[in-house]
Amino acid sequence: MAYYPLNSIPDYYSIDALLTAEHKLIRDSVRSWVESFVMPKIDEAAQNHTDIPGLMKELGNIGALGPYIPEEYGGPGLDQISYGLIMQELERGDSAVRSAASVQSSLVMFPIFEYGSEDQKRKYLPKLASGDMIGCFGLTEPNHGSDPSSMESKFTEKDDHYLLNGAKMWITNAPIADIAVVWAKGEDGKVRGLILERGMEGFTTPTTHNKWSLRASKTGELVFNNVKVPKENLLPNVEGLKGPLSCLNSARYGISWGVIGAAMDCYCTAVQYTKERKQFGKPIASFQLQQKKLAEFLTEITKAQLLCLQLGNLKNAHKASPAQISMAKRNNVKMAIEIARESRQMLGGMGIMGEFPMMRHAANLESVITYEGTHDIHLLITGMDITGINAFG
Repeated sequence: MAYYPLNSIPDYYSIDALLTAEHKLIRDSVRSWVESFVMPKIDEAAQNHTDIPGLMKELGNIGALGPYIPEEYGGPGLDQISYGLIMQELERGDSAVRSAASVQSSLVMFPIFEYGSEDQKRKYLPKLASGDMIGCFGLTEPNHGSDPSSMESKFTEKDDHYLLNGAKMWITNAPIADIAVVWAKGEDGKVRGLILERGMEGFTTPTTHNKWSLRASKTGELVFNNVKVPKENLLPNVEGLKGPLSCLNSARYGISWGVIGAAMDCYCTAVQYTKERKQFGKPIASFQLQQKKLAEFLTEITKAQLLCLQLGNLKNAHKASPAQISMAKRNNVKMAIEIARESRQMLGGMGIMGEFPMMRHAANLESVITYEGTHDIHLLITGMDITGINAFG
């Protein structure tokens, strides 16, 4: 029997009372879509290492791509809490689905909206919002993961174009992307953003194979071999690492909400299973150790919900600091992965089966705890904020 307990909403501290009617409508609409579109397909997609056909168009149809982008550029113009709730519900389905929406929203649409020219905004944002165009984000390099300042991708200025060389790695949606927002160093050593389009000569996107995580998502590389990039494709309004790091802040914020969804899915499944599974003549939910685990799961989910809600309020007021976002990302991913692992044990052997979500969430979260800043890097970001001392390197 498949377990899809998506209608269960852990809300132990009546957090719903702090949401607007619009927030709840958005959340419930996305949950309903996840239940009808994602859940029947996700196990097969993960098992077979294939993405869900038509996913990006569907995400566009429900307003999950660039939710905070203004209507004049094709977005729904929602607030940051709405964005977070959307990410939460998508990751209840699967981290790969949330990743697809998160990359498109925070790492592609956000920099074009914040730093692009008016022509760039009008050319790309409406098609990205609808899912008619798929984007990816190129920052991480084969030799430089947590140290983007050492990137080797470079571009030189020619008459009417830039010539780009280098490579990026671990890029979500790279094999299927129509455009890529790529960060590279100019001749002056300053990091700038460039918009590349599929079909540019010398631009290739080889697929990354044999992943044990995010198997329902396409991952690949971006390789630049003397790629001619028109000068009008340079993001004009930012230079330096501020550009890509601000994108990561937006993505990390979305992740901090998203992983609550994965934890909720595991928790709700564990509650349902332990009430129905009988051993020694009674439901295993009656045993102290099982109740201890469930109580701890609910406590940690509730703490994460409150953390994200206040962070969303700060984001709406443009007061959320990068260090605050790092704290939420690190705390909530750790919370989710521990619940996924522990709830998997509660199901015994059934916990490894595709009919239940635990093993899939646990494997996905191994990627989430690493990308957009590793678990340890976020500790150092918080430590630097506390002490004022940089401990990187």
